[in-house]
Amino acid sequence: MTDFGLAGRVAVVTGGASGIGRAIALGLAEAGAKVTVLDRETDGAAETARLVAATGGSCRVLDCDVSDPDSVQAAADTIGAEDGPVRILVNNAAIIRPGGLMDLAMADWSALLSVNLTGYFICAQTFGRMMKANGGGSIVHNASIAARNPTPQTGAYSVAKAGVAMLSRQLAVEWGPFGIRSNCVSPGMILTPFSQSMYDKPGVMEARCATIPARRIGDPQDIVSAVLFLASDQAGYVTGADLGIDGGFAGNLLGLVPRAGYDTA
Repeated sequence: MTDFGLAGRVAVVTGGASGIGRAIALGLAEAGAKVTVLDRETDGAAETARLVAATGGSCRVLDCDVSDPDSVQAAADTIGAEDGPVRILVNNAAIIRPGGLMDLAMADWSALLSVNLTGYFICAQTFGRMMKANGGGSIVHNASIAARNPTPQTGAYSVAKAGVAMLSRQLAVEWGPFGIRSNCVSPGMILTPFSQSMYDKPGVMEARCATIPARRIGDPQDIVSAVLFLASDQAGYVTGADLGIDGGFAGNLLGLVPRAGYDTA
């Protein structure tokens, strides 16, 4: 594994109970960071901590509602007192509510934005203050290719992720003078336990792979590698960036349109 120079650094991962968040927590711990997972799904988060421990890494779990400033501040106080100042924050917690915007209930809209966008701001502000007081740090936000591409029947998710992308850029501009870097990763087509049932349907895997220039569905480890880089000093001059990790899918629009005389086998 590449040495990213993260040994001993205090890191927080929100939404680390499964999927991409769990993989990021494992990756940070393998790189030597002291990881705390913030999640309301404490059973899943405890399994993440167990997997980290099995590799000899360090991982604590705190029951935390990222949409509640008091809950996040309590977590920050615990981490600061026991591990020291947080140097790395990975904003990853997310929920999804299906439904077109014409009929989406206000409760679903509000719930999604409170976790997927407001929660990112609350965590960034809380841990950002800690970073400012201690010489800086790195914030990595898990956005999505949905931030730049409307998605039918999950429009509120796209709106929230677009907000995350702009939040990251805004933080990069405002907090750069404090030594705080803010960047996004924007995954697309990643196979996780959440999406597994969709890919288990006949033909879905093959059809989706055919739309991706890399000709495969992504793995959470594809995201981990990018997060570790952005969290590290190797990315010391990278801030305000949005790294698309989708195998080229988002740039392949014209590749999906029939073009008589220009099609290839």
